[in-house]
Amino acid sequence: MNWKTVSSDYLFKDEWFTVRRDTCERPDGKIVTPYYVYEFPTWVTALAFTKEGKIVLERQYRHAIGETSFELPGGCVDATDTNLQEAIARELEEETGYHFNEYIYLGKTCCNPSTNNNWMHMFIAKGGELKKEQSLDENEDIEVHLLELDELKEILQKGEIIQSMHITTIFYAFQHLGISLH
Repeated sequence: MNWKTVSSDYLFKDEWFTVRRDTCERPDGKIVTPYYVYEFPTWVTALAFTKEGKIVLERQYRHAIGETSFELPGGCVDATDTNLQEAIARELEEETGYHFNEYIYLGKTCCNPSTNNNWMHMFIAKGGELKKEQSLDENEDIEVHLLELDELKEILQKGEIIQSMHITTIFYAFQHLGISLH
């Protein structure tokens, strides 16, 4: 069922977003053109627990939808990160100021495999301790919130976490930890 890429050309290239136009050949010989692919960096995120068992969430504004909502900590894998665990550890510390002593890899997911080429890798982080101030990027404004498990379940039920890949991470984390959604 896999298609063969006959040719590709880039319409737009930037650090965080690239658009590629492909010409593809299906197994039956049919040519599909143009087929647009959005290239993004690899992402990481974690359901993070402090050493006291609180869940570390963030609230931040997302301009594309014009809303502020709860999210899990995470972000892009940088070229300086030697592996995915290092990337999520760095992102957690930058965004929340917390350092964690255990990471459990849950797998990967893709937000839209029909157009997006990247993966988001999911983790559980445990044993978090506040070690320093946030170290945010220039355009980041992130509120850190510590929630009890029941509070997380409540905001999930209310639809206050809208980032689908973060909801997926919570689902896999709950499954791994044997936590019921209700």
